[in-house]
Amino acid sequence: MLSRSADHLYWMARYMERAENTARILEISQRMALLPHVAKVGASEWRAVLNIAGDSADFTARYGEASPAEIVSYMTLDPLNPSSIYAAIRAARENARAERVSITSEMWESLNATWIEVRELTPAKLARRGYRDFFDWIKERSHLFRGITMGTMLRDETYDFIRLGTFIERADQIARILDVKYHVLLPSPQEVGGAVDHFQWGALLRSVSAFRAYHKVYHDTITPWRVAELLVLNASMPRSLHACHDNISEIIERISGARTTEVGRLAGEIHAKLHYGTIEEIYKLGLHEFLTGFVRRNNALSTEIRNSYLVSA
Repeated sequence: MLSRSADHLYWMARYMERAENTARILEISQRMALLPHVAKVGASEWRAVLNIAGDSADFTARYGEASPAEIVSYMTLDPLNPSSIYAAIRAARENARAERVSITSEMWESLNATWIEVRELTPAKLARRGYRDFFDWIKERSHLFRGITMGTMLRDETYDFIRLGTFIERADQIARILDVKYHVLLPSPQEVGGAVDHFQWGALLRSVSAFRAYHKVYHDTITPWRVAELLVLNASMPRSLHACHDNISEIIERISGARTTEVGRLAGEIHAKLHYGTIEEIYKLGLHEFLTGFVRRNNALSTEIRNSYLVSA
């Protein structure tokens, strides 16, 4: 496969996954804003949205102090913010347009229809529509696109690079969400096990579609360390870091074939830490330190994938 084509396919998938995860992050922040505790952590809750996306400095330079309405506008429809839902859908569509001969017509039609509807939105229209409805719609469109991809694509290198982009982006976003939200939501001793504490962590699990999975695995009260264990180490949880890197390692092995590559070495190193690690070891190191290290290694893998297989920016 030509590296230019691989580049378009990889980033098409990453941008679609990014749009979905941005919708999930905004949805959980809106849920938290409805809680009684918002007076205590409301500002940090909304600032966390910017920290997860890595956009805090840009937002502050443009808007100053964070307000919920400005953050929602910045992260949904701002064409100048590369992390906004608008910009992500636009970039996914442009990459798909460049590869119309490689993807199926159903994939193109689904993504193009999503872009046309997002393009027509304004902040006023979005407010009338309702943020919750919009976030759910973005998630549904991402699920639809992913389902069409799985149901219509040949299992060849085209499909592999699409899936590789999806899982690299998903792992990065889940690690960022867990790291930032863990510190925002970590309760005081008086709040542990209380109704607000339960709702907070329940909302986090719902934001990554893991609420039912948590109760199926643990059959118990939601606790921060078990949430971390589920989202980091549980290979059966589709959005866990472990599950993402199970898929990444398999895809890279298939792309690389019998060759020994730096991409394969980096992927194997990350996968081994997740496959053989324990939550006790992670907490001994420090969850924040583990997650920031993971994001750094995941980004290094992404850079090596770009250098080895894709067109450099």
